[in-house]
Formats: sequence, C-alpha cells, structure tokens
Amino acid sequence: MRSKIVAGNWKMNKNQEETEALLAELSAKLPDTAAEVMVAPTFVNLASAVRDLESSTIQVIAQNMHFAESGAFTGEISADMLLSIGVQTVIIGHSERRAYFGETDEILAKKVKAALAKNMRVMFCFGEELEDRKSDNHFNVVAGQLKNGLFDLEAEAWKNIVLAYEPVWAIGTGETASPEQAQEMHAFIRKTITEAFDANIANTVSILYGGSVKPSNAVEIFSKPDVDGGLIGGASLVADDFMAIVKAI
Repeated sequence: MRSKIVAGNWKMNKNQEETEALLAELSAKLPDTAAEVMVAPTFVNLASAVRDLESSTIQVIAQNMHFAESGAFTGEISADMLLSIGVQTVIIGHSERRAYFGETDEILAKKVKAALAKNMRVMFCFGEELEDRKSDNHFNVVAGQLKNGLFDLEAEAWKNIVLAYEPVWAIGTGETASPEQAQEMHAFIRKTITEAFDANIANTVSILYGGSVKPSNAVEIFSKPDVDGGLIGGASLVADDFMAIVKAI
C-alpha cells in the first residue's frame, strides 16, 4: 500500500512570526485524512516548527542537507543536525537546487546516501526542462536522473525513498502538466524502476507530482492511478489552499 503524501515546500518564504501563524492555522484547519501531511519551512525556523507541531500529525521536513557529517562547509546543514531537532525527512534534488546552486547528479547521489545512512527518509526530486519536453527527450532525462541519483542503492533502501516528479517548465510559471501528462510520466517512472529493480519496489514507492498543483486541479491530478500526492510550492503558503489540496487527496 503506497503512502498518500501532500508536502508543502515553503522555499525562502515566511519569517519566524509568519511561520508560527501559518503553522497554527494549518493545525487548526487540518482535515481528517489518512494522507501524510508535511511542511518544509526555512532552516532557521525548523526547530521551532517541530515544537509548534508537537501535538499535530503534520510532519516537519527539511528543504536540503549536505552530504558531509561535519566540517568546513560554511552555511551548510548535516543530517545529524536535522535529526537532533526532530526532522527525519529531507528534500533532495529540487530543481531550484539543481539550477541555481549547481547540484549535479553526482552530488545528489552523495546526499541521498548520506541521508539514508542516518535512516532518514528522502524525498528525491527530478524532472525535465521545457526544452527537453519540446524535443521529446523528457523520458530520457527523467530516466537518467533516476539512474544517476538512486540506482546504485540497495533494494532495501527504497523503503525510505519518496519520489517527486517536477516538470520544471510547470513550476512557478502558471503552466501545469495535464493530468494525463502527469500520469504518463508517473507510469514511466514505475516502469523504469521495475526494469532496474523489481515490480514490488516500483509499485510500493510513493511518487508525488510537483508542478503547480492548486485547489482547482488537485482532485483531477490526484485521481490518476500512479500519482500518490503532491509536492506543493506557492499554494502551501496559503492555509486554505493547502488544506483544500490535502482534502483532494
């Protein structure tokens, strides 16, 4: 049985006061759901978010982490630091980390292994650019990102992996892949994992869609058989919108 997940990536938004206010509103409005609900505030507000949500089922996750355990890496955060404040899940490979901070497949593979070595859960992001989609190279790009980031793992490690497919051309642009395009890619991802590992892993790993999910399109996207939830950006910063998406799952 695959977990249904709705995760809010807050990116570089919300100061301390705004974070506390939004968390309180989310907690108050959280519907009765079997889905896992997660939020990823900025690093400086993670510890307080964990405390604020202590009595809530909403999970606090991190937006990123370094692959080293410690050392001269100014501005970076390790797995142990996250675990020490109660954060057990980390987003790795978000398209913005790849595009703006030069995170290569090699770097991301090291981060994945570092997180898994500490028994953390990894939400691994991947997806094609607009030019890849236009040139019909999107399947090759996605398969390559999966292979380079995850296919060196032992089969047992997949129990701590969540996948988040991000068509980069549909993030923050107002564009959204059609539900049919999302389903097509999610089915391809399962096929690719089946060929590399086995059908059991492919059919039990949760695959989230991460391309401009909104209350207006969430029900249709989430109704597709291979879509197990969403990694939500802008809509997760508005309590009513995010809770509407949670209800849609």
